[in-house]
Amino acid sequence: MSAGLARQILARRVDNEIRALNEYLGMSIPPAPEGAQFPMEIRITLSNVPARISRDESGDRHEFALSISGEYPYERPSARWLTPIFHPNIASPRDGGFVCAKMLESWSFGSTLLSFVKGVEQLLADPNPDNPYGTESCMEAARWHAANRPRFEASVSYGGRDV
Repeated sequence: MSAGLARQILARRVDNEIRALNEYLGMSIPPAPEGAQFPMEIRITLSNVPARISRDESGDRHEFALSISGEYPYERPSARWLTPIFHPNIASPRDGGFVCAKMLESWSFGSTLLSFVKGVEQLLADPNPDNPYGTESCMEAARWHAANRPRFEASVSYGGRDV
């Protein structure tokens, strides 16, 4: 660790953030053992979170690995997708599983693992086809998501008269 936090302080911070993740996700990720080394990897499974796994199929169970370096929190964590996904901002596992970190451009020392996971959750719920990751599968997903955005129609009635 060059400019990072002292090892004991970093481990304590990560343990505190894992507790917050456990509470939010309803999981039981164990605390880092004494003498744990970095990088540290946490595998997270999200259930009941709908996202496309192909053009024709949605899935509600997704898994990714969250990697925390010894430079954390000065360096944001990275995520690698492990389950099939059809998403403009998340590469399929066969393309490396990279998660577009554009949502994390504002990462700072005060950011947390929980804010990262919530960002991934938001990315699943609201794909951004206007700014796809550069893989072929992401470009295809961007075209599909752009063509299949939710459509809304509305009408207004004033005093019982349709306008």
